[in-house]
Amino acid sequence: MTSEIKFALLNNSEKSLNDVKGLLESCHLKVDRQVDLFAVAYTDNNDIIACAGLFHNIIKCVAISPEYRGENLTSRLINEIILYAADRGVFHLFLYTKPENIRVFEKCGFYPLVVIPELATFMENTPVGIKGYCEKLSQKQHAGKRIGSIVMNANPFTLGHQYLVEFAAKQCDWLYVFVVSEDSSMFSFKDRFRLVQEGTSSIANVTVLSSSEYIVSKATFPSYFLKEKADVDHAITGIDLLVFRNYIAPSLNIMSRFVGTEPFSPITDKYNHGMKYWLSEYQTSSPTINVIEIERKKINGTPISATAVRYFLKENNLEEVKKLVPETTWAFLKENFATNSREVL
Repeated sequence: MTSEIKFALLNNSEKSLNDVKGLLESCHLKVDRQVDLFAVAYTDNNDIIACAGLFHNIIKCVAISPEYRGENLTSRLINEIILYAADRGVFHLFLYTKPENIRVFEKCGFYPLVVIPELATFMENTPVGIKGYCEKLSQKQHAGKRIGSIVMNANPFTLGHQYLVEFAAKQCDWLYVFVVSEDSSMFSFKDRFRLVQEGTSSIANVTVLSSSEYIVSKATFPSYFLKEKADVDHAITGIDLLVFRNYIAPSLNIMSRFVGTEPFSPITDKYNHGMKYWLSEYQTSSPTINVIEIERKKINGTPISATAVRYFLKENNLEEVKKLVPETTWAFLKENFATNSREVL
């Protein structure tokens, strides 16, 4: 039967999505429209019987028609994806799957990093990826009994972010600030990283680091194999925080993680509560991390937020923007956004 099967690559056009939709639905999966490309297997009748998708460096939407399982199609499709990615200079790949599929993907050269029981597994295609990343992190270790951390998007860096860093730094011998490296924000990672560095340069016991690919993003998490939104949220939060607890924190001897209160976003507030569970309460062999929630800095009784800064920028209300950001961010915004309101400057 295998000799009759052909393989092809399909782009993410509407026709391609429709072609694989039937297969995915028959396997109780959903189409993920983020997928850039599908590797598919099809019969002489042009019936698609297996598929695997790729979004940047994340493999998604892997499905095999039940009657064709056991014919090594998963391995062949994953190999097609790996070759396609390699041709484009992408060699480090990730995938998420259900825990019961771990053995299938281990045979394809993937290694589990974190398992959320009964929900999801986070895997990468190298046995030394996370190890190498943590070894590089460990070179940035600083001595001390109280080592803290913050993870921020800083889109852009505000007086609220600066206050959080200043407060946390006073509680720690050393503080590591991780800037989310994914470029899916209004401000690029390069600009956000620069703004955090400049906005914290006067604080002696702070190191600013990239979050790396190991900080999971809801924007890229492939939820196609989870039916319930609550399960998706639980899996994303768990994977993200267990990677931090099991790998990143030990490499820097991090003992605490600081976070600002979240009065505006129920999703982020829920994440903050999940942080306490996964970092402090969940049973694992890694040391617990103390989660410290700090009341957000306010101006005229209103908590400062990057969302407000972005809103005022879009409204060209630079006078309000200036109230919410440190001088370093303001200088950057004047140079890059002040095109129509020179009188405010």
